[in-house]
Formats: sequence, structure tokens, C-alpha cells
Amino acid sequence: MKLLEGKTAIVTGAARGIGKAIALRFAAEGCNVAFTDLEYNEAAQATEKEIEAMGVKAKGYASNAAKFEETQQVVDEIVKEFGQVDILVNNAGITKDTLLMRMTEDQWDAVITVNLKSAFNFTKAVQKTMLKQRSGSIINMSSVVGVSGNAGQANYSASKAGLIGFTKSIAKELGSRGIRSNAIAPGFIITEMTGALSDDVRKAWENQIPLKRGGTPEDVANTCVFLGSDLSSYVSGQVINVCGGMNT
Repeated sequence: MKLLEGKTAIVTGAARGIGKAIALRFAAEGCNVAFTDLEYNEAAQATEKEIEAMGVKAKGYASNAAKFEETQQVVDEIVKEFGQVDILVNNAGITKDTLLMRMTEDQWDAVITVNLKSAFNFTKAVQKTMLKQRSGSIINMSSVVGVSGNAGQANYSASKAGLIGFTKSIAKELGSRGIRSNAIAPGFIITEMTGALSDDVRKAWENQIPLKRGGTPEDVANTCVFLGSDLSSYVSGQVINVCGGMNT
């Protein structure tokens, strides 16, 4: 029996990177996957085909997760198409890193809106369906910098710390209806974004990590499988650091 057999998940920001790894890992465990990204482009189409090849239902949607009405509309479409929503992964996120003295209001607003407001938008939109089902797992993608902060990332750290507070509040609000809410705080994960770093910078990062390696998108995806499955049926309101021991 696959761990997510018969379940349906929404994964935001899943055309590539960590979101794509989560969608594919869910599909491997028998989960039907609806995923969103800013555009339904070639990358999204390729992801959709890869998920479908695993024998589950898959559909990609163009959606700006930061827009409230657009989010409600896309969730309504997904519920109509798939009939249920068992797992929501709020993964959509951006960075606009710079020191606070140089940070513009637009750089602050953009990161807070995409990273934090998008989780509000999608959680609010799926809440009705999960309440009817009296079950559901909400997984919010935070970060180790949301737990410990980081120079040059005041906007990103604030958005990811906000997600932790949001996660814990939703766990308390919806727990009595069988809906769980947890956050994952990835550390240094090797993606296209971090792949652009020089070898020296990457090695400096890895030297700070007790396991002496960067994480993979699959490391994060595996934790999502645990939180989305019935294996974690008594886990709610928690933050799980997937960071190789960086944050202890």
C-alpha cells in the first residue's frame, strides 16, 4: 500500500525545484496532484507529464498565489476537477536579498506578499473543503532563516517566521475538525538557485552543517510525504527542520 494512495494534494510553486520534487514524490506514493505556478509554461507542462507517467491524476494551473481572488478561483477549479483536497503544500516563494539599509519598500512588500500572504490565500481557500471532509494536512514551507534569522534577508526571514506563527495558529483553530498544520524549515538545499553559487561559497556552507552536505529537494519532499500521510496523524503545530543539523 502506497502512503498517499487515494489522496489529492495541491502543491504551489511546483513547476521546478523543491515544489516539483514534492509533487513527484507524492505521485510516487499514489497521490493525485494539482499544482500551481505563476505561468503554465513548458516547465509546468513537463512536470505535469512526469507526474502523470506515475499513473496518477495530475494537472497544472497558472495562478498568482499572492492574489486572493485568483487563488479562490483556482482552488474551486481543482475541487471541481479532483473532487477533494487532502493535502495543501504552501511552497510558493521568492527572495529579494539585500541589507536592510538598501532594501526598498517594493522588495519588502513583494517577498512578504508572495511568501506569506499566498499561504493565507490558499489555506483560506481549501479550508471549506477540508472542514467538510473533517480531515486534511496543511504543510507550510518555512526556512531555517525563519527560525534563526539571517543578515541580508530581513524580508525573507520575516516572511518565513510569519509562516511559523501562521502554522501554529491554524493547528489550534482547525485541529478539532481533524485538520493538521505543520511547517518544514529547510536549510541549505541544493537547487537551481543555490547551484549558481561558487564552489567556495558552497563549501563554506557545507562546513557549517554537521552532516557535511547540502540537502536535496528530495530530502524536503520525503518529510512532506510523512506530514501528508497518516504516519503523522498525531503531529500538528510543529516545525520540522530539514537542515542536516544546522539548527539544533
